[in-house]
Amino acid sequence: MESLDMARHAREALLSKKASGVLVLDVRKISPVTDYYVLASGATAPQLKAMANAVHRQFKDAGTHHFRRSGMPEDGWMVLDYVDVVIHIFLKEVREYYAIEELWADAPHVE
Repeated sequence: MESLDMARHAREALLSKKASGVLVLDVRKISPVTDYYVLASGATAPQLKAMANAVHRQFKDAGTHHFRRSGMPEDGWMVLDYVDVVIHIFLKEVREYYAIEELWADAPHVE
């Protein structure tokens, strides 16, 4: 699966669990780390867990497995690293505090 397709599938999986503020950033020209960042917010720790599980199932069904998974829903921030796509799942207040999208303000948004 191409990295752009992965990012779009992640967005769909997150939205299926009522994620808010879902944003896909194309960082290919400004970061050597990954191709796309996908950012999403949830209201509760159980919702974060459901969102992460939805992404995991979506990619597992496509034969893609994560390289690394960090954070716990109770921490308010989870990172799912699929190498070419890195997915950040936040509680709303944690996302506002860390303002990750401001770090990548030059990155184009993917529709």
